Amino acid sequence: MDLQAVAAIYAFAVKVLQIFAMLFAFGLVVLVLYVVYLYLSDVSQTKQAIRRNFPVLGRFRYQFEHLGEFFRQYFFALDREEMPFNRAQRSWVYRAAKNVDSTLAFGSTRPLNQPGDIVFLNHPFPTLAKDAVPPREVTVGVGVARRPYTTRSIFNISGMSFGALSVPAVRALSRGAAKAGIWLNTGEGGLSPHHLEGGCDIVFQIGTAKYGVRDENGLLSDEKLKAVAAHEQVKMFELKLSQGAKPGKGGILPGVKVTPEIAHVRGIPVGMDSISPNGHPEFRHVDGLLDMIQRIREVTGKPTGFKCVIGNSDWLHDLCEAIQKRGPESAPDFINIDSADGGSGAAPQSLMDYMGLPLNRSLPLVVDLLAQYGLRDRIKIICAGKLLTPSMVAWALAMGADFVNCGRGFMFALGCIQAMQCNKNTCPTGVTTHNPDLQQGLDPVDKAERVYNYAHNMEHEVGIIAHSCGVPEPRMLRRAHVEVINERGTPVPLSELVPDVKPKSVIASDRGAS
Repeated sequence: MDLQAVAAIYAFAVKVLQIFAMLFAFGLVVLVLYVVYLYLSDVSQTKQAIRRNFPVLGRFRYQFEHLGEFFRQYFFALDREEMPFNRAQRSWVYRAAKNVDSTLAFGSTRPLNQPGDIVFLNHPFPTLAKDAVPPREVTVGVGVARRPYTTRSIFNISGMSFGALSVPAVRALSRGAAKAGIWLNTGEGGLSPHHLEGGCDIVFQIGTAKYGVRDENGLLSDEKLKAVAAHEQVKMFELKLSQGAKPGKGGILPGVKVTPEIAHVRGIPVGMDSISPNGHPEFRHVDGLLDMIQRIREVTGKPTGFKCVIGNSDWLHDLCEAIQKRGPESAPDFINIDSADGGSGAAPQSLMDYMGLPLNRSLPLVVDLLAQYGLRDRIKIICAGKLLTPSMVAWALAMGADFVNCGRGFMFALGCIQAMQCNKNTCPTGVTTHNPDLQQGLDPVDKAERVYNYAHNMEHEVGIIAHSCGVPEPRMLRRAHVEVINERGTPVPLSELVPDVKPKSVIASDRGAS
């Protein structure tokens, strides 16, 4: 290389360095000006004391607070200490949905001395593979509804409305549910073509706003009800009284999520907050509830029940007594019990944290009350509330439930990472957002397979628990198969804490009557 070439390269290098030096100096000036702007902005504002007292530096406090959510989830939280679902629970769902090996090595990370936790009692002679059978069929509305519903499913998709969920999420749930042979509850947002797309069984939920079946006054329309019932896939109707995360409060869908399609399905204006009433204006007592159930069942010809969170139990006695006076044909075909720790896309924290009974209290309460009044065979029990792992589904069946519903477990199967952005239209996985750029990450075909895998593996592992307990299928689990850890860290029989109840000719009320 001659000296002229070296000199040219040297000159070029010097020029590049000069350009970078000028850019650096320019950037430094811009940065200083930006810091000065932040300083003046912070010391002149009056809304945040930290920023006013510690200008510029105080801003990091709010950034760290936001980033802390993600650092805790990925770096600091232990496997079993997060809320509402810890890493161990989520990991099981992810493995089940991907249909990968779900076995663990070395030993359990679950302590066996935490009050309230459950353990199952294994049998010395477990059910052999050749003796195991699928869950038995259960018929809802037999002898009452013109078209009763029969299914073997034990684990189904809970009510999550179109609007709260995105289009690809609903499409994936519909397809996956059809392949798994389970039902999909529409939630209170109405019936969309995406629910019907996969060909699955559907439970149509009627909320307080009557979305999808409302007249011009917002009340229930028999004609629209008939139109929904005309779909062969719609198997049952569920009247929603309350929801686990917000009993006493109607559904909330922020206006940013009310797209033209969602507005059309619901029958509401585009872009406006969709806020349901906190109760049904058509009835305000148990007789009115029974009248409404009978009306829906008569119009549709299909099994009809209601969903609620249990709080005060006096009304349940009134309901059972009213049914006894009217006759068993007047009873709801099912009751869906939602736990106080159920989920929601948007709910006031005061209700989410403090209102209603958790399922470990409300499920035995309702099951035993129906048994006392001789209505347990007539009314089927569905339950929901953080039941997304095999142990909790098996516990619910042992406690007396006929079916278990789950919403957030199927959201995890769709790819949810518990980002807690459901109410902001910014869900990073496309499950609860209507932003097309974020929805593109959720492939309905791939996620439908994961929905199927999750439901299939759930039934399989609940069956493993049942077989270990010595019964051939999950619906034969009983309270005698479960023990609960007490406050001393010792297991005690569930059948002693909550003994089975047999029908009595005279019902003893728990309402203070002597």
